[in-house]
Amino acid sequence: MRTFVMISGLLINLFLVACNGGEKNTDVGINTPTEVRTEKASTPDSFDAGFADGLTEAIFQDYLHLRTAFVNSDVEEASAVAKELTERLTNDYADAHTTAQAIVDAKDLEKQRTAFSQLTIALEPLFKEGLTEGVIYKQYCPMAFDNKGANWFSDTDQIQNPYFGERMLSCGKIVETIQ
Repeated sequence: MRTFVMISGLLINLFLVACNGGEKNTDVGINTPTEVRTEKASTPDSFDAGFADGLTEAIFQDYLHLRTAFVNSDVEEASAVAKELTERLTNDYADAHTTAQAIVDAKDLEKQRTAFSQLTIALEPLFKEGLTEGVIYKQYCPMAFDNKGANWFSDTDQIQNPYFGERMLSCGKIVETIQ
């Protein structure tokens, strides 16, 4: 029993150290374009889009992660990623913050997906104005939301529909190439 307690304590300590003591680092500053290019060069496996500052790039990364959660129809992952996104979105992006919070609060996948379509609209100006290099694809599914249609952004020209997931993974088309 004593050995079990010692091993349990050791594992808990190891976990806390590995997880930065349970602290989450959400400090994302605004980098200069030179800093962004330097960071991008040191991480070649990331997407090829470059942004004017590190905050916009982090928001785009969170957006892509959120899109993937919807492609996988993963309510919990979508909620967790949207929570991270709300921490990055400042008062300058109040509409996007409110919409991301709606994804966190919704426990229903379809309600989350509806909020995601609104988040896409809210973040479009940020992505278009902040893009300094590379390509972002604006994609569209005409069948989303009872054939009303909805857009999303992607870092690849491959269609992976976040509104239907597996059911209609390749439903959609590129409607704009943003450079």
